[in-house]
Amino acid sequence: MRYGKPGGIAYHHVSDTYIALFTHFIPCGVWEAVYIIEGLLKNTSEVQPTTVHADTQGQSFPVFALAHLLGFDLMPRIRNWKELTFYRPSKQTEYVHIDALFGEPGKNTIDFDLIESQFRHLMRVAVSVREGTISSSTLLKRLRSGSRKNATYAAFREVGRVICTVQLLRYLSDAPLRRRVTAAANKVESFNRFSQWIGFGNRGVIADNDPIEQEKAMKFNALLTNAVIFHNALDIAEIVRQLLEEGWEIDPEDLAHISPYLTEHINRFGEYSTHELGIQPEAYGPRLDVDFTPLREQGLIATGLGQAS
Repeated sequence: MRYGKPGGIAYHHVSDTYIALFTHFIPCGVWEAVYIIEGLLKNTSEVQPTTVHADTQGQSFPVFALAHLLGFDLMPRIRNWKELTFYRPSKQTEYVHIDALFGEPGKNTIDFDLIESQFRHLMRVAVSVREGTISSSTLLKRLRSGSRKNATYAAFREVGRVICTVQLLRYLSDAPLRRRVTAAANKVESFNRFSQWIGFGNRGVIADNDPIEQEKAMKFNALLTNAVIFHNALDIAEIVRQLLEEGWEIDPEDLAHISPYLTEHINRFGEYSTHELGIQPEAYGPRLDVDFTPLREQGLIATGLGQAS
């Protein structure tokens, strides 16, 4: 997830629990897809995602390939369906109902012999990225700018074509998956607006030209945004508990639609008092006495109240 500032872009990795797990500042004009994997590998939080959503820039064969080799399920937002290519496993492969998706018979086929011959090298590259010997952004930049005749580039491209085709077919056949991808995209856009609302100082303009200071500003904004999200989640949970004690029946489907990106009750300019500094807050209890099992089974739950898919 990103939003632009003069001279750079704030790139956030937002979890399905609404918070930003990782934030960095990247220059304008770069290929943003190379930073999709970077944040996941640097994430040291307790939340360790196995699925990553992205905008349409994530529809890149090298990014699909590297994500798969590193164990991540890449699910970008799908657009421009007419321009997308589906790849056949062989020239002889034909399908009864969906053959038109793959273009002319005998074309758009995967070179599995190339993948097999380069498999060990691909795994060595993936391990090097995982261990930090080479950054994922550096590798993907090299793959993008490298010669298409290079065997490594070609093998990454072929693996990416396989994974991309599988994901496109999953997307077409799985309605709940499409809903999850759409929900993730909406959540990212909501985080974008919420963090911009939080970063109202100096009208959101970063006046410093030092890249280190620029990144600090973005990280501090993400930290403050996460703190307000946590505060909102506490308030929502407390209200739900009060309603349960009063005998109200809480519908988990209704609760699943509540977002902690709430602003109406937040005073951004603060109220300054010192008499509450010594008050010890109660321990955070993330669980609610609400049965979310049906929503988990449908893959629809992703609330900010300690329940996440």
